[in-house]
This record gives sequence, C-alpha cells and structure tokens, in this order.
Amino acid sequence: MKKIVVTGSAGFIGRNLLEWLGRRKDLAVSAFDVGDAPKNLDRALAEADVVYHLAGVNRPPSPEDYEAGNAGSTLDLTDRLERLRCKPLVVLSSSAQATQDNPYGRSKRHSEETVAEWAKRSGAPAVIFRLPNVFGKWCRPNYNSAVATFCHNIARDLPITVSDRANVLSLVYVDDVVQAFLRLLDSPQPDGCRFHEMELVFNATLGEIVDTLSAFRSSRRDLVVPDFENLFIKRLYATYLSYLPEGQFAYDLDKKEDTRGALAELLKSPSFGQIFVSRTKPGVTRGNHYHDTKTEKFCVLEGEALICFRPVQSDTVTSYRVSGREFRVVDIPPGHTHSIENVGEGEMVVLFWASEPFDPAKPDTNACEVMKRED
Repeated sequence: MKKIVVTGSAGFIGRNLLEWLGRRKDLAVSAFDVGDAPKNLDRALAEADVVYHLAGVNRPPSPEDYEAGNAGSTLDLTDRLERLRCKPLVVLSSSAQATQDNPYGRSKRHSEETVAEWAKRSGAPAVIFRLPNVFGKWCRPNYNSAVATFCHNIARDLPITVSDRANVLSLVYVDDVVQAFLRLLDSPQPDGCRFHEMELVFNATLGEIVDTLSAFRSSRRDLVVPDFENLFIKRLYATYLSYLPEGQFAYDLDKKEDTRGALAELLKSPSFGQIFVSRTKPGVTRGNHYHDTKTEKFCVLEGEALICFRPVQSDTVTSYRVSGREFRVVDIPPGHTHSIENVGEGEMVVLFWASEPFDPAKPDTNACEVMKRED
C-alpha cells in the first residue's frame, strides 16, 4: 500500500485531491495543513512514497509574507526530508506566475528551485506543475479566484467588478489537475526533477466568462441549455452550480393550465430542441395536428395513452396504446397528423421532446384531425 502525504490539504486543490485519493483502497493518505503538529508530519514523511506539496499562500497580509508562506514552506519540507533521509516523489503545485517578477511569482520560483536542488542532491524524483488559474468547486470566492467570485456573486444576484472585459485568463479545471496528479501514482517515477504541462488549458476573456455565467443564471427563466459540446462551458457550468446557495437548488417552471390539464417546458436549445412535460385529465385528447419538418418523441410516464397517427394524404389510421409502466418511446414523424388521448382512469403524465424549440412566429404546427369526420 502506497503512503501519500498531502500538505495544504484544507485548500482548494487539496480538498479536491483528498476526495479522489480517498476512493482508492490501495493508498494510505495523511493530510496536513496549517496548525497540524510538526512531529506528525515528520512521522508521515518518514514513510511517504509520494508527497503532494500544495501548501502556500495567495493573499497574505503583507507582500513580504509570500516568501515565507511559499518558498519558506517548501524549504521546510525539503529540510525535513533531508533530515529524515527520505526520497519520496515530491509533486509541487507551483504557478504560471513563477516566470513573473512580482512577490508572488518570485516566491513560487524560489519554491521550484528549492525542490529542484533537493532532487539533485538526494537523487529523488520530483514533478513541478506550473498551474495557471484553477477553477472548480470549493474554491474560495472573493479571495484570489475571479471565477469563484463571479460564480458566487452572480448566483446570488450580487454585483461584480470587471476591471477589463478584454483581459484573457488561462484556466485549468480542478478535476483535470487532480487527474494529472493521480496519474503520477501509477506511472514510472521520473529521473530527477521535471516540469509537467497541463494538457487541457482554456483561454477566455473576463467578459466571456461573466456573460456565460450570467446566461447560466438566466437559464432558469429562459430554459436555454448551455452548449455542453464546449468542454470549457461544461466545466464552467458545473462550477457555477457548485456555488448556488443550498436553499436555491430548486426552482419552479412556468406552468400553463387549462381544462385539459397542465404543461410546462423543461429545457430547450437550438442544437437539441426542446423538452416539456404535460399532465392530462382522463378522457382528454391532445394534438390533432401535424408538422412539416419538426419531429417529436412521446414517452408516457404515468397513466394510459392511446397515440394515433394518420398520414395527411391517407385515410389509414395507426394507433399505439402505451402505459407509463413500459417506459416506451413513440416517434412522431413529419407529415403525420397525430393525437394522444388519456384512456386511463387517472391523470396521464407525458414527457415530450421536440427537435426544435417552439417559435410562435414559425410554429410548424398545422391543425388536422386524425379521425376524419363524416360529412
């Protein structure tokens, strides 16, 4: 069983890493953060196979504290390893700012140099990650992450400040970082110290991020689903939802009611169409129309339905009796007038999918009785 040590375990990346490490039964994980007893850290380091060094500071009270909080904590770690004569794989979480001449960047660069020098002296392996802005769940808002702050404030309808909408951020998703960390556990150890580049880096302007997050908030009203084929949008949406206040996970749909029952739209998108649900009273028939191009799918969730079709240029009627117990889908082709009747004793609940969102200006819905009436 491999022994793992994580420093900075209460931080953003540390919390996410610990969750993933805890799912593996072949690892024994020791977590350390500010305030933990140094003797316990020494005990864990003495047996460690891998050390994830995530400890550091982002916004200390004084710029002078960057050196102690970042380079100092790294030097303390390598001094302990040298004193204990241990040579675990050390994985250092550094920053893309390590190339910049500012207090934070210099402190991160000095941390890298400390790890590289220790690896050279001891012959131990080390991997350094120069991470750009990391986003994802559990990042502290109103601290050092613009994405976390935007998510937190927009989810609560609080004001945000954007210094320059055109400013471009390079971003990596926290789970992608964690997966890169985890792959090191099952890979051959490197010779000496090397840098690791993240494979998936997103670039977006502050304006694009804010507009996208605002659209996420609006989606509860307009029901428009984001473009999840875009991997950045998919990860940003997951991040945004993680900042919702716990009392605001649920929201009401705009329900339309009449003598037949009720109907509500759930989701819609230009790319995949529209999903909606209806409740229909016993004996009531919906539909009796056809579409030129639009297609649909009906899935009865509760009750008993009779779904009837007739090609608009034919007198032949085809029918399907469908029960909510079956989870059966019925396709609605164009050029076929169709109806769905509640033939059960209770309410009928149906989930509908349409290939395009309903547009009142171009409804593509033509009234036509399935059962022709005799003159």
